Amino acid sequence: MSKLSGGQALVKSLVREGVEYVFGVPGVQMYGIISALRDEPSIKLIVPRHEQATTYMADGYFRSTGKTGVALVVPGPGIYNAGAGLSTAYSRSSSVVLIAGQIPRKTIGKDFGGLHEVNDQLEITRPITKWQKRIFRPNEVPEAVHMGFNISKTGRSRPVHIELPPETMVEKEEVDLLNPIPVEINEDIEKVDQVIDLINISRNPVIYAGGGIARSNSEDLFMKFVDRSGIPVITSASGKGIISDDHPLALGSSLGPFGYLKEYLENSDLIIAIGTRFSLRNPITDNVKVIHIDVDKNVIGKIHKNSIPVITDLRSFLKNIIQNMDFIKEQKISERIATVTKIRKSIENSIEEHNEPQRSYLNLIREGTPKDSFFIAGMTQLGYYSRPHWKTYFPKTYIDSGYSGNLGFSFPTSLGVKIGNPDKPVVCLSGDGGFMYNSSELSTAVKYGINIVTIIYNDGAFGNVARDLDDDFGGTYETSFTNPDFVKLAESYGAIGLRANEPKEISNLITEGLSLNKPVIIDMPVSRVDRPKIFSGRAPWMSPQDDLIN
Repeated sequence: MSKLSGGQALVKSLVREGVEYVFGVPGVQMYGIISALRDEPSIKLIVPRHEQATTYMADGYFRSTGKTGVALVVPGPGIYNAGAGLSTAYSRSSSVVLIAGQIPRKTIGKDFGGLHEVNDQLEITRPITKWQKRIFRPNEVPEAVHMGFNISKTGRSRPVHIELPPETMVEKEEVDLLNPIPVEINEDIEKVDQVIDLINISRNPVIYAGGGIARSNSEDLFMKFVDRSGIPVITSASGKGIISDDHPLALGSSLGPFGYLKEYLENSDLIIAIGTRFSLRNPITDNVKVIHIDVDKNVIGKIHKNSIPVITDLRSFLKNIIQNMDFIKEQKISERIATVTKIRKSIENSIEEHNEPQRSYLNLIREGTPKDSFFIAGMTQLGYYSRPHWKTYFPKTYIDSGYSGNLGFSFPTSLGVKIGNPDKPVVCLSGDGGFMYNSSELSTAVKYGINIVTIIYNDGAFGNVARDLDDDFGGTYETSFTNPDFVKLAESYGAIGLRANEPKEISNLITEGLSLNKPVIIDMPVSRVDRPKIFSGRAPWMSPQDDLIN
């Protein structure tokens, strides 16, 4: 045992968890932790300009590296601000540990009006965290920290919330530092033979692969399963990159109520769903047999009732199925590859599955972006379009906001991605509206030398909202902006500002931007575009939704 303050015990426990970065904003209740971080050389504190960015950066760090992201905020308003990033992390099943301050122990829950006081602030994060814990004494810290990391990573990964009063951070007592708690593995080996039998008797099976494969770092085993089984693969948006889009069995990403991939899924006789909850927007008829393999029992059967449940750790299950199934015959693989090639060509040539100018814009961005780049797709017209259409070649390299759908997430998330992957190119796509949510993080990027390239899709409005209001509600209302000059804005922070005077310039500007050793903003002025065909029809909010789920 050692005599340690709560702040020291916390930081030393983070070291034992292998934490290298903490994304946090210092504040008056946090001095005990901040001083302990100052004295710990193995952890780097990254300080953004707003608490919202702490959890976005932690989320981006986790999703691109597979390592738990750690965020640090003051109590009350700090937690509310961090909630935006937590909601995105929750929707994309990210392992993020939020460490928050508290008000003095004796005043908690008394409603005295103390600085940053919010009664029962654990309730603030309960809907968007997996576990919450308040610590009162330094000797409680190690167990709570290790428990938080363990719970965040066990089963379906999701954020957790730990908080300490200021006295706990500075008081000293004998503390027993502990080792991390091993992550529990839930294996369902008994279902392996059943799954293999169903695959063997199926005529045209298809794999529907989700983000759970990436979250469990199972991409290598998944590809061995694909190569051994010879089954074509469709991914969800969060599963993009699990299989390279240039793999002969890769059909692409499915998003929407129609199209070639939806038709292919509907006409298959067996869907092997791995690490996905499915999409409410894209349900599959219950006439198709579904093997639903996931670590989270709560997602199985929620969208598709006709599902064979396999509740298991994905790495363990994939390892067992690879060991026990036979290689498929070369002739059958060749036939399936021919079918995949035909469908991909049909999608490429389909007028119904593409929009202009979004297709041209996205192709130009893709042309200037190296294949191994991380691409963070913001909640903007082109970001929506990218979900099915952005070609992705490596695991974890396509990042979106999930069902949380947060404006402003892409830029700070990109900073966390780059910090976790300093030797990889990172390209961020943001709308002008979303970028202004966290434009102050240009200061953070410059301070820490985070040289990402950010494209601002600049239509001078909340373009998606403006279009829907015009199309479905008789006219837009207060959706336009007065934007700054984004080039000059970047330069004022010490970053580099570039402008695509014509969309065709964007490819070369990305290449130029990635060659520079500074954060780069590329202003891309555009005009309003039509609703993506995957979202065709009237806005869903036009009619009652009572019968959406039976």
